[in-house]
Amino acid sequence: MIRIVVADDHPVVRDGLRALFTSLPGTELVGEATSGREAIRAAVVERPDVLVMDLRMPDVDGIAATAEIRRVAPEVAVLVLTMFDDDESVYAAMRAGARGYLVKGAAQDQISQAITTVASGGAIFSPGVARQILDYFTGPAPAAQTEPFPELTAREREILDLIAAALPNAAIATRLGLAPKTVGNHISAIFAKLQVATRAEAIVRAREAGLGRL
Repeated sequence: MIRIVVADDHPVVRDGLRALFTSLPGTELVGEATSGREAIRAAVVERPDVLVMDLRMPDVDGIAATAEIRRVAPEVAVLVLTMFDDDESVYAAMRAGARGYLVKGAAQDQISQAITTVASGGAIFSPGVARQILDYFTGPAPAAQTEPFPELTAREREILDLIAAALPNAAIATRLGLAPKTVGNHISAIFAKLQVATRAEAIVRAREAGLGRL
């Protein structure tokens, strides 16, 4: 029996996946999550074989949640199921540790096959995503990365730079014109992606990479 958790903030999507997994032989839906934090908690508490993850969710996004799950519950296979198939999303999910990547709209048999594949330790991608990955590895070698921490978004890297410069959250929020809560959410995502537990660890990592020189 493959134990599954579904993480998606859209009720209609969760309803559809719930109906699918409760009807498929050999699968058991053991939990649902509506945010990245809930997904991480469910991975730790329920220890499912597969966690089906959306990328765009409240508080912690799917990329950061996948990276954190890889750290705290590495035996849980994350299968991304999302609307987004751009290169940045695909490669970020792979770097974070996702074992599969499907685009919403995939047929039920595709989802079923993907669940079985990642649960058994394999990797699977929707046809369009597979072509992107193949093109990446068969095309010209990419230019060397000049930006530190490529797993971070531009905004997250900007905030990390300010953290490394010893600015508190309130000052970061004022400088960037963001709400303090938004800054806090970005910082949670940064910590998960960098796999650090404290602000001090993040500052050390950032300064070693040359950030924080304002």
